[in-house]
Amino acid sequence: MAGVLFEDIFDVKDIDPDGKKFDRVSRLFCESESFKMDLILDVNVQIYPVDLGDKFRLVVATTLREDGAPDDEYNPANTGPSRADQFEYVMYGKVYRIDGDDGSDASRL
Repeated sequence: MAGVLFEDIFDVKDIDPDGKKFDRVSRLFCESESFKMDLILDVNVQIYPVDLGDKFRLVVATTLREDGAPDDEYNPANTGPSRADQFEYVMYGKVYRIDGDDGSDASRL
């Protein structure tokens, strides 16, 4: 797929361990199936409910367009084909932080 930077399956290991900060959002602590990687992800659980032990596929891409052409925004009203059509939940924005553990092969996204 053109524009895909990262793709993997994640297992939800913990949800809101420090307590729930917002009514509709939960912080998921996840572990990668393919890499030594942990993921902390905030999800609107009113729209996309998640439980402990759930698995989900995460794709980080530079564009949602199937042809790989750049786009500046996500608009669900667009009628053209989109990579978003393959998923139940789509987030548009920037990756907040990527941390690598010094002296370890593990990474945090």
